[in-house]
Amino acid sequence: MKTSLPNESANAIASRLAIANAAFVARYPGESAARQPCHVIYVGAHDFHETVAREWADTAMHTLDEHAADASSLAEIVGLPCASAEDRALAETIRARVVAKLRAEAVEDMRVDFEDGYGVRPDAEEDAHVEAVAAAMARGMSAGTLPPFIGIRVKPLNEDVRARSVRTTDGFLSTLAAHTGKRLPSGFCINLAKVTNPEQVAAFADLLDALERSIGFANGSLVFEIMIEVAQAVIGPRGEAMVPLLVEAGRGRCIAAHLGTYDFTASCGITAAHQSMAHPACDFAKQVILQSLAGRGVAISDGATHIVPVGDRDAIRSAWRRSASDIRRSLVQGYYQGWDMHPAQLPIRYAALYAFFLEALPKATARMKAFLSKATHASGDASAGVLDDAATGQALLNFFLRGMSCGAITDDEALATDLTLDEIRGRSFPKILAARRA
Repeated sequence: MKTSLPNESANAIASRLAIANAAFVARYPGESAARQPCHVIYVGAHDFHETVAREWADTAMHTLDEHAADASSLAEIVGLPCASAEDRALAETIRARVVAKLRAEAVEDMRVDFEDGYGVRPDAEEDAHVEAVAAAMARGMSAGTLPPFIGIRVKPLNEDVRARSVRTTDGFLSTLAAHTGKRLPSGFCINLAKVTNPEQVAAFADLLDALERSIGFANGSLVFEIMIEVAQAVIGPRGEAMVPLLVEAGRGRCIAAHLGTYDFTASCGITAAHQSMAHPACDFAKQVILQSLAGRGVAISDGATHIVPVGDRDAIRSAWRRSASDIRRSLVQGYYQGWDMHPAQLPIRYAALYAFFLEALPKATARMKAFLSKATHASGDASAGVLDDAATGQALLNFFLRGMSCGAITDDEALATDLTLDEIRGRSFPKILAARRA
């Protein structure tokens, strides 16, 4: 083949591209290999004890049995039809898996709250709760009663309460280390509330650097997430997306960004009557967060439905319908985690989540099987269409990974795709293709 470009020029271009591609991969490493919980609950520090997750599970199970005792009732609340035998079978499957989840692992993630769910209290009172929470968390570690993910939420680093925020963070970690021999619970993360600028995030990263050294925790073990609760944390003064700047200021310690729906909408001047997860302002913020963090390996989470299922039967079922709608909306928008504020929200969290995955499961399974057959028998060049569809294969793989991790999809159902469990757990569709073609 005749070419016009000298070899040295072609090599220089190739070298420059290699450097650029390596920098891109470093900046956008892709999805984290770690499991992301499907929700997070928060419990006021004054109410926390080592078996609180079990109490939430018991309340959730009791509420489900009392107000959605059969599959058709639960399906109606979630918005699923029950006209055909196939519909009813799906509803039975969903309810059975919700029950199994509530019994085995009702709470996936928890923040012990020293912020809005706790309030501003005298220093001596908060200090006492800091010590009590650390001791109770240590007991929960020993007894195995903590959820798989847990952490604390501390006050923001604004002028009014920054000293209290630092004192709580330091006191909790120091006390916990004394009780556990400098071990952290699995999935431990600190939530930093109401972040407004990168300097706050950088300062918190500096604080965790210093605490690791002074207390003796393993290097890099202290991580945190930021709460996006003001409009200035979404779009900066020059019109730039602020969220990636906030994350980058954490120097690798900031592993997630959570939207605080009601503080955020309030910061936008939206009146209380119209503050909701479905407000267009939240839709805009969520897309800025999602798209500006895509491929960075940073988890994202939606907020909470503030209408909790308490009161009489009609009130509870109405609140459940609202939650189910909000959860599905989040899932469609690419948010697979959200906040729950009350134990009775857990049944509908899992019912809506499982309905989302199981409704789509037959088509997703067929697509994955067909795609694997096509991809592994094709030559691998662009004319075969394989390269153009690699992202689709990864998206399908992510669907099964998320569905399996939350309990919606069983191993056997995932294996019906013709993938192996090792391939699924590898989390990389390109690697699956490369291994099958080798």
